[in-house]
Amino acid sequence: MSNPVIVEESDGTIVVRFNRPDVRSPLSIEVLERLTTMVHDVGEREDIQAVIFTGVRNVFASGADLREIADVGAEGAREFALRGQRLMQAISELRPRTTAAVNGICFGGALDLALACHFRIVSPDAMFSHPGADLGIVTGWGGTQRLPRLVGETRALEMFFTARRVTANEALEIGLVDEIVADPLQSAVDRFTSEYPMSDA
Repeated sequence: MSNPVIVEESDGTIVVRFNRPDVRSPLSIEVLERLTTMVHDVGEREDIQAVIFTGVRNVFASGADLREIADVGAEGAREFALRGQRLMQAISELRPRTTAAVNGICFGGALDLALACHFRIVSPDAMFSHPGADLGIVTGWGGTQRLPRLVGETRALEMFFTARRVTANEALEIGLVDEIVADPLQSAVDRFTSEYPMSDA
């Protein structure tokens, strides 16, 4: 099994890459725990100015691992939801600028993560969805609060209730994303370096 999360650091920027596109890079418990550790560490450092989340090939990431959800009983459901909520809140409160460089499908909990970031830069083939209505579940990681703030309550409810997929162009039109570019990761890096150029000294 490939490493589900790759974290790279360079010149004040951390790039977090979700790395299991063959299974839509789920935000499994392992991934959530590793992200929680990374976010905590970044919060303690003054030298990090930007954190960029991205994926591999045509997949940004998807939500919780459905196999793990199936194993969660009534007693564990609350803690399962809180684990994701705490992480998304911590991402939203990070001092460094956070960007979701969405390179493809961004479903469920991954959309919650993108919503927790300061910026969302996406590729032309990016696709967004909250598929919970088709799965008989409701997102518990903060998306029900953050999505309406960006796109309005009517559009947000329509996305939640229909589970339909929103294209990059529509996402830009309704205010879900900030920009569509061919290479969202490179664009996010370029934005950071233009704002925080390296000293020649």
